[in-house]
Amino acid sequence: MRVRVTARGGTAVWLVLLGLGHVLALLALWRLALHTETGQWLDTVALTGNQIGQDRIDELVSRVLNAVSVVSLLAATAVIGFIALLRRRIALAVTATALIVGANVTTQLLKYGLDRPEYGIDPQRAAVGNSLPSGHACVAASVAVALVLVLPRRARVAGAFLGAGYAAVNGVATLSAGWHRPSDAVAAFLIVGGWAAAGGLLLLATQREQAQVESADAHRGAALLLGLVGLAAVILSAVALAWLDGLPKAPVSDLTRRPLFAGYAGSAAGIVGVMSLVMALVLASVHRLVPRVKG
Repeated sequence: MRVRVTARGGTAVWLVLLGLGHVLALLALWRLALHTETGQWLDTVALTGNQIGQDRIDELVSRVLNAVSVVSLLAATAVIGFIALLRRRIALAVTATALIVGANVTTQLLKYGLDRPEYGIDPQRAAVGNSLPSGHACVAASVAVALVLVLPRRARVAGAFLGAGYAAVNGVATLSAGWHRPSDAVAAFLIVGGWAAAGGLLLLATQREQAQVESADAHRGAALLLGLVGLAAVILSAVALAWLDGLPKAPVSDLTRRPLFAGYAGSAAGIVGVMSLVMALVLASVHRLVPRVKG
């Protein structure tokens, strides 16, 4: 099997661009969801639409959300760090832990630091104020991404698909339970993606010059499949929300079942799609950051 020296310069440029892309996407989402009437209206329609069939999934949603806690986060972080140390990858253990801590601290700082102007669109939740980003979604996504970083190469694909699914289910569950607006979960996933890029730069900086990677570890097919699923879900979400945006901006309480369902289902697809894309990018890059041969 052909083995080649890691192209560190090109990987570093890719990670910087990836990090900037996540930051710019987060800024655009913040501007749209919090500081425009259209964004607040779309979020409110989706959050109101969660009432459709809620009684059928309420128990499942509660179980998913109740599994996420400070204790579970600490336990997951400890397990992830242990896996990296078991592989004798100290820098990887530090990076994975920093990713989880950094993403979740950033989420909490933004949640309590960002202002949400009141446009009178969602008077029932006006007293709550800003809820972007979602803490639950950030916990699930940061643990999932960190796990993919520390897993051995043969388990990465399974870890990526299971992790993306777990995080996406948590993101949709916060919407289904009425805990968070859809933009909150998407923002959390973008924060995790940005921290993953920063963590990748840290791993690259601590990587030895003679570190080598094998092209077979790239998992291109799995990353492409995950990316295509995410892209399809994002396109579906965009179509649903564009149709909804084209309707007259009536009070959410006056909307019929059809637009409410379109808002909820379209937003859920967007949550799934963004998480899938974030994980696909991680899976496509991890073999360069955690090479099989350390050197």
